[in-house]
Amino acid sequence: MAADGGTAANRTKGQAGEQAPIIIKKVKKVAHAAHHGGAWKVAYADFVTAMMAFFLLLWLLNATTEEQKAGISNYFAPEAVSYSQSGAGGVLGGRTPTKKGANKSPSSPTGIVVPLPSEKREHENDGDGKSANTGKGDGKSPDAAKGDGPAKQEEKKLRKAADELRKAIEASPELKGLTKNLLIETTPEGLRIQLVDRNNIAMFPLGSANVLPHTKKLLKKIGELAAKLDNKIAIEGHTDATPYADGSGYSNWELSADRANSTRRMLESFGIGGGRVVQVIGKAEREPLIKENPRDPRNRRISITLLRKHKLRRAGVAPAGPAAPAKK
Repeated sequence: MAADGGTAANRTKGQAGEQAPIIIKKVKKVAHAAHHGGAWKVAYADFVTAMMAFFLLLWLLNATTEEQKAGISNYFAPEAVSYSQSGAGGVLGGRTPTKKGANKSPSSPTGIVVPLPSEKREHENDGDGKSANTGKGDGKSPDAAKGDGPAKQEEKKLRKAADELRKAIEASPELKGLTKNLLIETTPEGLRIQLVDRNNIAMFPLGSANVLPHTKKLLKKIGELAAKLDNKIAIEGHTDATPYADGSGYSNWELSADRANSTRRMLESFGIGGGRVVQVIGKAEREPLIKENPRDPRNRRISITLLRKHKLRRAGVAPAGPAAPAKK
């Protein structure tokens, strides 16, 4: 029994020794870990932004004038509205400004009053009691003004003819691409029309006086215009400064004259009487259009001038300047 009892005690002790061990985990908190957070960076960024806005405000205040500052202040200031019930009860309370007209603000920019053209003409006519079109009061005699009448009428006709030619070129699908090859202007000699080589489009083949198809179409339009007038015609041929090197003796002088002659023959074939062409000249490269570059292709050109019959004698009546080329 004693042996059995001892054995039972040992079994109980052995079972108690087989229970799982208890593990206790301790977490140690470091007090200074909180100092490494990012909250201070946000605060610093806000501070820098505020300082930048502050210095920007100082710069703007320094860059504006007193008048501008006053204008800005007036813009943000609330308007003082009268609540008086006298009169109409409006903003002015039935009162009127002390002076007639619009009130002026010292902060407003300075303005310039420009009279309308009609007002200007009225003042000019009322200044000496005489109209500018009468020919009186300008140091010119009535006879001189009367003598300029035909010249002024002719000037109007030439300008009208120039406008008609531009419109005809623009309206033609075949010639619209050649608007930059056409230069039109009124000069003291008359209405000058020039056919110029440019934009890789030539009026004649290089070294030749043969008329190209598109040049022929341009000359036809010019002939139709010239047929409506009775002015005499002068034709000039111009080349660039590129010389001939074949040793044949044929030079830019002969080439420019031949091209001018070809132009004359074309115009006559389009109805221009031979008696109207009074001058056909070849000027070689002696009068370049682009003086800084004598070999520029634009120096190769034909000039057709409808000569004036009446010279402009008065200083106040001048021919129009170079006419703008037709738009694309």
